[in-house]
Amino acid sequence: MAKYDLNAPAPETRTLDSVTGISKKGLPSGTVGVLGALVIGISTCAPAYTLTAAIGPAASEVGHQTPAIFLMGFIPMLLVALGYRALNSAMPDSGTSFTWATRAFGPWIGWMAGWGLIAATVLVLSNLAGIAVEFLFQSLGILFDDPSIAEIAGNKFINIAVCLAFMAIATFISFRGMTSTKVFQYITVVFQMAVLVWFIAAMFIGAADPNNAAGQMPDLSWFNPLEVDSFSAFAAGIAVSIFVYWGWDTVLTMGEETKPSKGRLSTESKAAMILVAILVVLYVGTAAATVAYSGLGDTGTGLNNPDIAENVFAALAHPVMGPAAILLSLAILVSALASINSTAISPARTLLAMSHYKALPSSIKRIHPKYKSPYVALLWSSIVASVFYAVMRFISEDVLWDTITALGMMVCFYYGITALASPWYFRKTARREGLSSMISKIVLPAIGGILLLVVFVQTTIDSMDPDFGSGSNIAGIGLVGIIGVVVLGLGVVLMFVQAKAQPDFFHGRVLSRADASDDTSAVDVFDDGLN
Repeated sequence: MAKYDLNAPAPETRTLDSVTGISKKGLPSGTVGVLGALVIGISTCAPAYTLTAAIGPAASEVGHQTPAIFLMGFIPMLLVALGYRALNSAMPDSGTSFTWATRAFGPWIGWMAGWGLIAATVLVLSNLAGIAVEFLFQSLGILFDDPSIAEIAGNKFINIAVCLAFMAIATFISFRGMTSTKVFQYITVVFQMAVLVWFIAAMFIGAADPNNAAGQMPDLSWFNPLEVDSFSAFAAGIAVSIFVYWGWDTVLTMGEETKPSKGRLSTESKAAMILVAILVVLYVGTAAATVAYSGLGDTGTGLNNPDIAENVFAALAHPVMGPAAILLSLAILVSALASINSTAISPARTLLAMSHYKALPSSIKRIHPKYKSPYVALLWSSIVASVFYAVMRFISEDVLWDTITALGMMVCFYYGITALASPWYFRKTARREGLSSMISKIVLPAIGGILLLVVFVQTTIDSMDPDFGSGSNIAGIGLVGIIGVVVLGLGVVLMFVQAKAQPDFFHGRVLSRADASDDTSAVDVFDDGLN
């Protein structure tokens, strides 16, 4: 039997091109096709989980316009996706936001873009595990016809212990590499999507039931974002809706592992564009169905009831689906579990890239010799997310609500930077390529990036209010604002520490700043001169 030295670094594959500096990192190529990437993308976005966690906070901000805010959240996502697609075609790299922002704006902004992605993922991993714990006990309560079992999730120590167990299981699956991950995702995605479609149809039917006093038929005004009362409410709603779309870019972090494409678009770019289209239809439809069935009351299943805001579908499962409620609980449970697994792909590969390009300690870039997974980066992501969840569970009773809002802020931050990297990187070449390139690489990504950064700034300011989000605060300052400032501040501190420890990256000697007119094809770089 072959022996593997897990303490040995990955074989050095970074032979730098004199222009781009982009190179491979030891990940296995050609293991994921369009369908596989699409399934992993859906699993990362975890529709069943994100919707139950986001509809309550969104409805508390914008009311009947919840479908509109989910629709508006799609628009910057679409604009950002165009920038991502262009950057990925020019520079396919597992570092995505980190690598592209570094190439466009230099190492300091690039490092913070990478940190924003990692921070967002830590926040969502903790939230995913928390949702999984709640639905585990709810499913057991339904199965044994004992509602008291569902209340066990309220015990902080049991909650944290089960959460850590879920994180460990998901980490182990990801540790075994992309092939194991893909098979697991196929099973869970098919199940959760089938149950979710059933649930949406049942809510629309229930909204028309005369016995449902809160039920109402959807109105066109629900899809009009101009009906939202204030810009602050609009910005907060957008931050939450960004959360539900977040995760589609995980597909692009697999650019070094996907199969070659025969068309103009790469395999991962095709999967990403299909994924975004599926999500907008699913999310807007679910938001409309939920508002129609539940209404905006502050009691029972009303969406303004603070007791159900963190986990709306838990309250709606039995009223909507009756004896089949356990299927919805199981769908959300497996959705959260699968998303823990697939979400870990993104930060692990970003950490791998940052270590590979000397922006983080070199020990993080180790690739498992048997499973070909970035196991050190994966372990760090899981450990930090687990510790964060444990601490937050003791600080806030509304940890799920608060982490979702803080996550939205982080996503707006690094998506905004990445989107603006496209117009800056292609500013010289797009004009020569024609009007189509100007629009898709310059104009639309710039609009998307600016919109997201405006939302980030506005939400950060508003989140300092002690009444923001769930209303949790420390010393009169909103907990969401504290989370956002502390997380970004920690990134700045770590960046300066790393700059002192390994200055080569920050002096531009590893990954150089340039624009598209300076670069050779990144694909050519991958094939030329690598060990």
